[in-house]
Amino acid sequence: MESCQPNGGLKHYPLTPLRFLRGLACLIVYLSTAFMCLVYFTPPFAVFLRLFSIHYSRKVSSYFFGMWLALWPFLFEKINKTKVIFSGEIVPEKERVLLIANHRTEVDWMYLWDLALRKGCINCIKYVLKSSLMKLPIFGWAFHVFEFISVERKWEVDESIMRKMLATFTDTSDPLWLAVFPEGTDFTEQKSINGQRFAVDNGLPVFKNVLLPKTRGFHACVEILRGSIDAVYDITIAYKNRCPTFTDNVFGVEPSEVHLHVRRISLDEIPSSESECHTWLLNTFKLKDQLLSDFISQGHFPNQGTEGELSTIRCLVNCITVIAMTLVFTYLTLFSSVWFKVYVAMSCAYLGFATAYNFRPVPVFGDFKSVSRKKSD
Repeated sequence: MESCQPNGGLKHYPLTPLRFLRGLACLIVYLSTAFMCLVYFTPPFAVFLRLFSIHYSRKVSSYFFGMWLALWPFLFEKINKTKVIFSGEIVPEKERVLLIANHRTEVDWMYLWDLALRKGCINCIKYVLKSSLMKLPIFGWAFHVFEFISVERKWEVDESIMRKMLATFTDTSDPLWLAVFPEGTDFTEQKSINGQRFAVDNGLPVFKNVLLPKTRGFHACVEILRGSIDAVYDITIAYKNRCPTFTDNVFGVEPSEVHLHVRRISLDEIPSSESECHTWLLNTFKLKDQLLSDFISQGHFPNQGTEGELSTIRCLVNCITVIAMTLVFTYLTLFSSVWFKVYVAMSCAYLGFATAYNFRPVPVFGDFKSVSRKKSD
C-alpha cells in the first residue's frame, strides 16, 4: 500500500457521466458563488470599511470568506464521500497558529480546510503561495483580498514582501491560521532524486517521502509571529490510493482517503537563531519522512480518529445560504437596475487592478481600534 502514487495507480471511483455532471455543477456553483461574493462584498467590506479599520474589515470579510470556503469540505466529505481521517494530537479550537505541512500534491492545501472548519478557524486561514497563482481568474482576486502572501521562491526578492505582510498579522485580536509548505514545491520522484543527491553532497539527511525543507521563510514567520501566535501545528498528509489532482477532487474520483497527522508544537520548542531553526526543521521533516514510511507499510498514522464527522445539517444550511445570496446577486446584476451592472463592472476593475499591483487601502484617519485603545489608556 502506498501513500501516494503520482504517476500511476487505479482511481478509486470511475469517472461516470453522473459523476462528471455532478462535479461540473459543483465547479460552476463554486466559481459563480466566489465571483458574486467577491464583487459584491469587496467594495463595502474590503475597501470602504478598511479605510477606517483594518481589524473590522478583516473580521467582516473573513466571515463571508469562511462561509464560501466551507463549501469545499462539504464537497469532499459529504458529496464525494472522501474519508478525511485525523490522527495525532487533538488541538484546541480557535487558536492563532502557524501551520507547516508536507507537500505531496497540488491540492494538499485544500484539505487543511477540513481541519480548520472543525476548529472554527476556516475563515482565518491564509497561505504562503507562489505568485503565479495570483494570476488565476477569480481565485487570484480572492487570494489578494484575503491577504495570502505571494512569493517568487527567491529569498532576495521575497524577504521584504514576507516581512512586510507578516508584520500586519501580529494583532492578537485578529484570528490567524497561516499555512506554510517549507518544501516550496510539491513532491515528485525526480525532485526527490535531485534532493537526495544534494543531501548526500552536503551532509544532510536523505529523505524518501519528503523534500528537503527551506528554512528562511519559515524562520521569518516564527521570528515575527512568535509573540502573537499560540503554537505551531505540524501536519503530515498522506493519501490512498494515489495523489489527487484538482480535477480528481472536483469530480470525486480521488482520493478515497486523506490522512492528516497533527502535532501541536509550543513556540518555546523552536529555536530563535536561523541556524538552529534550520536543524530543528530538518529534524521535523525527518519525523515526517518516518511517519510516511510507516503509513505506507501500515496504511494509517498512529492514534487515528481524533476528530469527528462534519455536521451534514450545518454544511447544508451554509451551502443553501451561500447559493441563495449568489442567486440574489445574480438577479440584481442581470435583471435589475443598470447601476448594479455598473457596480459589478467597477468592482471587477478594482479587483483586477488591486491584485495586479498588490494594492490594499490603509485607514485614512488611523484604525478605529487603535484609536479607541489609545483613548482607553
